[in-house]
Amino acid sequence: MYPEPARHPPVERAVEVHQPTPITPAVMQPAPLVPLQPGTVPTVASVVLPDGRVVTGYAMNPMQPEPLVAKPVVSRTAVNVALGGVGFFAVCGGLLLLTTFITALTALITQLITLAAVLFGGFIAVQIFKPSGAKSGNTFHIRNATFKRNHFNG
Repeated sequence: MYPEPARHPPVERAVEVHQPTPITPAVMQPAPLVPLQPGTVPTVASVVLPDGRVVTGYAMNPMQPEPLVAKPVVSRTAVNVALGGVGFFAVCGGLLLLTTFITALTALITQLITLAAVLFGGFIAVQIFKPSGAKSGNTFHIRNATFKRNHFNG
């Protein structure tokens, strides 16, 4: 399906190796010593390298970071007590909200039951205390015929 990759012979490349050329130290005559007042000029340090060169320079003190201000140590116990207090008050608040919700739900259900009892009781009271002539029952008078409990009595 795919063409075969072309096989090429390896390419010979010329590799050129560079060797570093050592720098020959310049021969310098030491400078004449000049007497100086102590403490006015920092001391000069000289270092002899492994290849024989001498490096001269002023010694520098390394940069010192500013000292850290000591923080007051807080004990683990104090942290645990504080976190425990926060957790305790959070749980107390949650329980207070839960009991408030349950109390409100109970009051709502009680009011709904009372409303249903009042409505149903009122309906029953109207049915019981209605005058007997106005009662609607199973007796109907239509054209002098009496239908009583689904029986025709003519």
